[in-house]
Amino acid sequence: MKKLLLILFISITNFLLAGNEPYITITVAQDGSGQFTSIQKAITSIRDLGPGEALVKIKAGTYHEKIVIPSSKHKITLQGENKENTIITNDDYSGKLDAFNEKMTTFNSYTLLVMSDDIKISDLTIQNSSCNQGQDVALHVEGDRFIIKNSKILGCQDTVYTGGNHSRQLYENCYIEGTTDFLFGSATVVFKNCTIKSLANSYITAASTDQSKEFGYVFFDCKLIAKEGITKVFLGRPWRPYAKTVFINTEMGNHILSEGWNPWKGDKMFPDKDKTAYYAEFGSKGEGGKTESRVAWSHQLTKKEAKKYTLKNIFGDWKPNISNK
Repeated sequence: MKKLLLILFISITNFLLAGNEPYITITVAQDGSGQFTSIQKAITSIRDLGPGEALVKIKAGTYHEKIVIPSSKHKITLQGENKENTIITNDDYSGKLDAFNEKMTTFNSYTLLVMSDDIKISDLTIQNSSCNQGQDVALHVEGDRFIIKNSKILGCQDTVYTGGNHSRQLYENCYIEGTTDFLFGSATVVFKNCTIKSLANSYITAASTDQSKEFGYVFFDCKLIAKEGITKVFLGRPWRPYAKTVFINTEMGNHILSEGWNPWKGDKMFPDKDKTAYYAEFGSKGEGGKTESRVAWSHQLTKKEAKKYTLKNIFGDWKPNISNK
């Protein structure tokens, strides 16, 4: 009887532990040493609405692909060999003619589109190599519970589109660069320990947070840097009236303008957005973190107000793992 119980206990334990392991692992390698040489083909091969995590290991190389993870391919992890030498790149942009001789828009200029829930990405570079030809999205995310860690996201205008009012996204230990509005969209997003580089005198964020959402973009312990010669950068401007963006304990270089925020005047459809947008800071550091001359309609959080900015409050029932918190 004891032996039977022991076998039963071991079986149950193995079953529970197995639930945390990928049910399938696929390797992508350009040299033919994996199951696929194309990342998109590897994703397409994964069972729709599979029973658990599907792990796609991507060996070093430059993958010239335009990739879509459709809504039926959930719980996929893309794991690169190294963010410096595992690169997904494309060069589409708004205004470029597609295969049907139709002009592309911002929203289909992406290099990687994530439509599905529970997608994780690590140790990769995602790049849109087009620059100054039109809006050129590198990463476009619509799914919920999205995580990207230890990765680089490279582009110019509109580098990262965080779409979807019900999408929650986490960017940790990432390097992101761009020119204008290169972090934009309506999702609830946390940027943790990220380095964000401005390549032009322009705007970093353009949130379009829905009026019903308490949180939009929240930056924790990030670092804002700029290309040499760049000296006039705003923290953000509101793409839509109820944009919400908050920087907490962020180091800001001297390229950040003393007023900090821009009201996006001249938008005839949504005038006076400075009256409804919520822009705030707490513990800003560096030459650009001097807040004495910030626009009057922005906020400096008190210690009590800053305490509400926790992952639990921001993400609700979703509890992603944070490496340094």
